[in-house]
Parts: sequence; structure tokens; C-alpha cells
Amino acid sequence: MNTEKDTSKENELIFPLPDLELVKVEQLPKGEAFKMGGTMNKDEQPIHDVHIGYSFYMGRFQVTQQLYEYVMKNNPSHFKGNRRPVERVSWDDTKKFFIELENLKEIRTFKKEQGKVGYKFRLPSEAEWEYAARGGKYHQDTAYCGSDDLKQTGWYRENSGGETKPVGLLLPNELGLYDMSGNVYEWCEDDWHSDYKDHPTTDGSAWVDGDTKEERADDRVIRGGSYFLN
Repeated sequence: MNTEKDTSKENELIFPLPDLELVKVEQLPKGEAFKMGGTMNKDEQPIHDVHIGYSFYMGRFQVTQQLYEYVMKNNPSHFKGNRRPVERVSWDDTKKFFIELENLKEIRTFKKEQGKVGYKFRLPSEAEWEYAARGGKYHQDTAYCGSDDLKQTGWYRENSGGETKPVGLLLPNELGLYDMSGNVYEWCEDDWHSDYKDHPTTDGSAWVDGDTKEERADDRVIRGGSYFLN
């Protein structure tokens, strides 16, 4: 596998909004897969191969309060701070956020100038989230997102002081993504399942139980970590 990282500007999109920076997550070569899952908890098993044969963009930072307030004109967070991640946001709230974000003139103009008109903001699938958190095709098999030492890369009970922290203060992972092992949990598109036994998707798409709201499960997947957990 070629693991020479592309550091060109083509691999990032920096929008004219506060803290809205996207990093390109490059596809795996044909015939290659990453091992999704783990051995610590039942809901991470069985480990299975996932091939992501397309590139996509991921936010460099968790959505900050100043970005959320710019778009939604409100801030539901308990721990206030412009560059702290927004919290107390439901899965449905994220959908409303994306609608309002897409409607902003600054976003429409930027996408037109960059030749990205067909690109849409959305939640990642769980497989996309895990692939990106692991460092994509540049992964170094670290225990956490960017390091084997959680204190270097994630805010959690032992180092957070019982509160969220501004984004981007600790080490990023191989792709330049921050805070994916702590600070606040992150929503994914997928319906929640108790494990990976019942035919999860293996192509990077979201694992959902149906096309309509009535067919889908009541719960959704969250990934990452939190300032209040070990």
C-alpha cells in the first residue's frame, strides 16, 4: 500500500465560516479493506472487513459553538465557549443544522467557486467514521485516534476537569482530525445494533433498518468518547 501522504490543498476545504474545515479521507485501493470493530466490547464484534472505495471529506474539528450559533442562531450547550464543541444536540438537530448550513449564501458561493456544487453536508456512516478515526489509509494502528496514549489525543475524565475543552488543543491523527477519541461523542447516520453479527454493510455505507422513519430503529450510533468517561 502507498502510504505517502498527499499534503496538497486538494486534500482540504476551508470554508469562510468559523472552524469549518474539511479534510479529505482518501479511498482504499481496490481489493483492500480495513478491519472494523474490536475485541474489548460485545458491540464491537465480530471484527469484519470493510472496503471504502470512494473518497469523502470529514470535519477537522467537532462542530464548535460559534459555528453552530452562526448557522442555527442558538446555542444549546451547557459548557459555553466559542471553540468548545456544541453539546446537547440530538440526531434530528444535526439534520436541521445541515439544511440550514446548505442554505447559507457563503456555502453556496464557496462550493461553486471550488467546483463542489454536488457535494452535500451529512453525517458520516459508522464505517466512514471509524475509517477516518483510524487515519484512513495512512493508519499507524494506534490505540486511540492519533496516539497510543489517550492523554495526548483525547479529553476524558482524568484530564478534562469535568468539562468540555476547545477543539484542536491535543494531537490530531494521521489525517489531521482532532478530538475523535474524546471531548464529546459524535453522531453517525447508522441505526444502532447490539453487535456486527447480523450482516452489517461492508462498503462504507450506513447500516440502517429501512428507508422510512417508521422502518428505522429508535436509536442511532454515537462514536468517539467523552470528557466525563474513562
